[in-house]
Amino acid sequence: MQDRHHTRALKGLDLANDFQTIALMPDTSPILTIDEGLQVEPPGLAAPFLLSVPQGDNVPVVFASPHSGNLYPSSMVSALCVPLMDVRRTEDAFVDELFASAPARGAALLAARYGRSVVDLNRDPHELDPAMFHDGPPRACALPTPRVEAGLGCLPRVGAKGEAIYGRLLSKAEGEERLAGIHDVYHNTLTALLDARRAIHGRALLIDCHSMPSVQPGRRNLPDIVLGDRFGSSCDPRLVNRLERAFRNHGLTVARNAPYAGGYTTRRYGRPKRGVHAIQIEINRGLYMDEQAITRSGRFASLRPVMDSAITEMIEAIQQLAAR
Repeated sequence: MQDRHHTRALKGLDLANDFQTIALMPDTSPILTIDEGLQVEPPGLAAPFLLSVPQGDNVPVVFASPHSGNLYPSSMVSALCVPLMDVRRTEDAFVDELFASAPARGAALLAARYGRSVVDLNRDPHELDPAMFHDGPPRACALPTPRVEAGLGCLPRVGAKGEAIYGRLLSKAEGEERLAGIHDVYHNTLTALLDARRAIHGRALLIDCHSMPSVQPGRRNLPDIVLGDRFGSSCDPRLVNRLERAFRNHGLTVARNAPYAGGYTTRRYGRPKRGVHAIQIEINRGLYMDEQAITRSGRFASLRPVMDSAITEMIEAIQQLAAR
């Protein structure tokens, strides 16, 4: 059954952003790799993220990649009315790999394993569309927002083309399984990582890592990088200035807060007055991947050192800020 809301306009919306087990990556091999091939999980949910943390001394920085996962529960795949590839094109594919050297430099890296269409980790868990469920929503719904009406809530209803992805209504139990087993666990872990670093260092910095489509309707000449700090509310401007300068020094074009100012994650965690800073990074996918095939392009390897430089810059910046 096609969702009757799937034709709502998407103009002006942020389309690329707006378990009990933790899989620890060894410190001697911090690079996280997720096979870009089809991955369908059997009934029940696997660990919702990969967490790579340094052994020994750590720095007060956490890198998070909430949209780079590519696992899909079999129950979801069987309910789709579109090819899975259409759903997969909403992924921020390979972003976790671009920041994979962070643990070797003392920072933590939290990488989602499930695709963003399973549950969007950069949305409020109450940002739900009750019309998606035949027996009512799994949780109390917040007031309707343009994102939810367009199908881009915490449990997305549309894919990369803006078309409805489900051939049937979901059950309340299906929705709650994703919210409790993926969204809640991910954010509980992210909260604990930031709290622990602030307790030790007096400061903590979250870098929320995303990618954006290189071609977007109504938008021309997209920059290489967009930095979002909620218009100055989620992070000390000195940190954002330094990150922007690091990218520009490598010849990349950089914009701030347009078209992406930061989503649920930067809004929830960015509290500079309390010592927790949050910056969202959006990377133009044309820099490193074939967006249709969802494969790394020949430019991927050359972008890795740029991100390594940005990682080092942010670690030094927050340490110097804390020392002042």
